[in-house]
Amino acid sequence: MKKLLITAAISCAFVSSFAQTNMLSTNPIAEQVMLGNYNPATYTPTVVISKGADITQGIMNSVSPDSLKAYLEVLQTFETRHTSSDTVSSTRGIGAARRWIHSKLEQFSAQNENRLLASYLQFDQQICSVDQHRNVFAVLPGSDISDKSVIIIEGHFDSRCEDNCDTACIAQGMEDNGSGTALVMELARVMAKYSFKHTLVFILTTSEEQGLNGARAFALYCKQKGIQIKGVMNNDVVGGIICGQTASPPGCMGAGTIDSTNLRLFSGGNFNSPHKQLARFIKLEYNEMLKPIATVPMTVNIMTPLDRTGRGGDHIPFYDEQYTAIRFCSANEHGDADVSDPNYADRQHTSTDILGVDTDNDQVIDSYFVNFNYLARMSVINGNAATMMAVGPKTPTFDMSMDPLGFTAYITSQKQYGTYRVAVRSTTNDWDSVYTITGDYGYIHVGAIGPRYVSVASVDADGIESLFSEEKIARVGIDDVAYDKQPVELMQNHPNPFDGQTIISVLANEDMKGADAYISIADIAGKEIKRLKITLTPGMNEVMYEHGYNVTGTFTYTLVVNGQKLQTKRMVFAN
Repeated sequence: MKKLLITAAISCAFVSSFAQTNMLSTNPIAEQVMLGNYNPATYTPTVVISKGADITQGIMNSVSPDSLKAYLEVLQTFETRHTSSDTVSSTRGIGAARRWIHSKLEQFSAQNENRLLASYLQFDQQICSVDQHRNVFAVLPGSDISDKSVIIIEGHFDSRCEDNCDTACIAQGMEDNGSGTALVMELARVMAKYSFKHTLVFILTTSEEQGLNGARAFALYCKQKGIQIKGVMNNDVVGGIICGQTASPPGCMGAGTIDSTNLRLFSGGNFNSPHKQLARFIKLEYNEMLKPIATVPMTVNIMTPLDRTGRGGDHIPFYDEQYTAIRFCSANEHGDADVSDPNYADRQHTSTDILGVDTDNDQVIDSYFVNFNYLARMSVINGNAATMMAVGPKTPTFDMSMDPLGFTAYITSQKQYGTYRVAVRSTTNDWDSVYTITGDYGYIHVGAIGPRYVSVASVDADGIESLFSEEKIARVGIDDVAYDKQPVELMQNHPNPFDGQTIISVLANEDMKGADAYISIADIAGKEIKRLKITLTPGMNEVMYEHGYNVTGTFTYTLVVNGQKLQTKRMVFAN
């Protein structure tokens, strides 16, 4: 996981230079499949298993903690997977590691009628004095090319120690990010036997640690080639359950604490954010399909920021290119990666990020830092979400009308399905309720007065939802006739209460982008503690307020436009 503090950003100027160029898929057929230029019949399996429920059950039954452990045991033998390490050796360095991953993907393909197309994405960029690098990926062709958008499951496979350009040190990188590497490989193995409408892409990226370069190369490659992407699920630090003495907030705050039942989903934006909508969809699919039958139920936490404070991951290059992308991350991390601190004693970004230790001196690891059962649960949640995206129906559009107690949602496209879900939320990152309606309209009783954020999804004959639509604001308690629009409206922050970060939204009903506008944050005594500039373009405008930790209480935030205080609301910090 890349450290994105200012000092690290400066150092990255010396670690990597210029943009990625000459992106090339070494398997041209894989590229054509991602573009949708192929005959799906060529890749139809002998036995077609295409029902979402059947696939999810198969993933649950087949994802193996032992397989995940076996991948990690091999990955550690390469000693380092530094982006610019040895590419010639058959036993050490990034070259040996990526060739082994590629060979495993080819093996999975051979076991499944050669349906999985393994490839490298080669690109040029000077990183730690090395000019050419390779991602590893595999493409599972979809059965329906009427919608050519692909679904990406990714994780970076490179590693690092304390010095970001040290290619000689031991850098096994088991949590960061051997865990994500193993997850992507296991899902490629398990999912290759099934038939999906959409094409799936399993990718292991390089040079995440030097600036998200491998993911940036792939995102740029997709943009330049015109490859459509339905969603990206990045997996980075997804196997550890132990909190370090440090950890990047928002996250664990107690050294040595254990959490094997929570996970975090990071994504950008808030109102009308397709990234947050994908995170909510992933949580909904887990809660409704997997959690009721899970041996160890998990809690999926939708986080406010794009990533942890001062940090970054490989979903961000896709986010930057306007592709929908989220990040899976363990609830607990062993360190905040600040290796410049002389007192830093955690494993992340050091040579101590290893698989485990031998406590009884019998030359066998018996205390593991990666929890294979937790990693398996993370894998299944990924696989389930990818399946529902890949086999589900098309997303509808909708309109609304309001009354004092609720609203009516009118489906305006994709009316062929007959059943739809209506998601409603107030001041949290998650939906408060998800309703099911039959026909192309339905009334939703809300009761409490105030704005609600509403979106809709289609439901097919198998009961599978589409991704949810863009959000619209329902002003419950205000009917269409009585509502008198103000030029600008300050909305309640999301989430509220909050723990570290919250989104403050302003709805501009007129074009005010030339106005001098800011949000003034004050404590309960009225002392201003921060100002956040905001541009008021027509529609919803948002800023993120990062509060930090350990100062709980009630605060106010005020919209100030051209020196005039317009509206004030309260928010609660409850870390």
